[in-house]
Amino acid sequence: MSALRYEAPTSIDDAISLLAENIDNIKVLAGGTDVIVQMHSERIEPELIVDIKNIPELKQIAKTVDGFKFGAAISGKELMLNEEFNKVWPGIMDGVRLIGSLQIRGRASVGGNLCNASPAADSVPPMIAAGAVANIIGPKGNRDVPVEKIIVKPGQTSLSRGEIIVSFQLPNRPPKSGDAYLRFTPRTEMDIAVVGVAINLTLDNEGICNSARLALGAVAPTPILDRNAAEILIGTKVDENALENLASAVQKSCSPINDKRGTIEFRENVVGVLAKRVAEIAKKRALSN
Repeated sequence: MSALRYEAPTSIDDAISLLAENIDNIKVLAGGTDVIVQMHSERIEPELIVDIKNIPELKQIAKTVDGFKFGAAISGKELMLNEEFNKVWPGIMDGVRLIGSLQIRGRASVGGNLCNASPAADSVPPMIAAGAVANIIGPKGNRDVPVEKIIVKPGQTSLSRGEIIVSFQLPNRPPKSGDAYLRFTPRTEMDIAVVGVAINLTLDNEGICNSARLALGAVAPTPILDRNAAEILIGTKVDENALENLASAVQKSCSPINDKRGTIEFRENVVGVLAKRVAEIAKKRALSN
């Protein structure tokens, strides 16, 4: 094994140059809550660590004319302290608050939670439901990619060599919009989602849903943007009948596995229950806006 090299660039250009070097095992470090654990357990043996926390663009959060934009290396705790962001996107914050423990949220970032490429990552389904777009920069320039297209399989993303996610763009929210995320876990924290559901919806002045996005976590190899299930809510008042139809639809979208945390049958049952609960929370939040 080669000696470990550590670099902490202060600009995006420098970071991209480092990541494009002819080295097989390069890892990006933001909070380090996954990478460092993987190194300690010898699951990975990187030759180069590129610490991106000192790059200003990756640590900023701002309300723009297009909506909210926040850096990929901002910690969960920093997002939790931003009152305006919490008010506008409570569903994303539902997921962020479930990442690890209080201490871990002080370091862990949404960008890292996404790029770790776990199907059970808690911040990913609500980001997908929100319509978040990842702003990516690499040796070949810039590109914008919807968050649902970042994870291609467990542990692997669609980022090319030398690319990093710099920030996330969230759209402006229409009036009477609400989002929410719930997961099932055996424990209340420091656990991995067995099932996760996120919904983002908008109601008209009559209380009828005219827009909806729904995302599922931990029930397939990657998080799922379930357009068919979301479509069921549109044109309804998100009433009991719509919720029952929603539960049936999300169950059909799943392709879960049997493991020590839950059976296929259990996950399919729970995803329907959570979908109904999440829709009710999102509706309540929309009505209060």
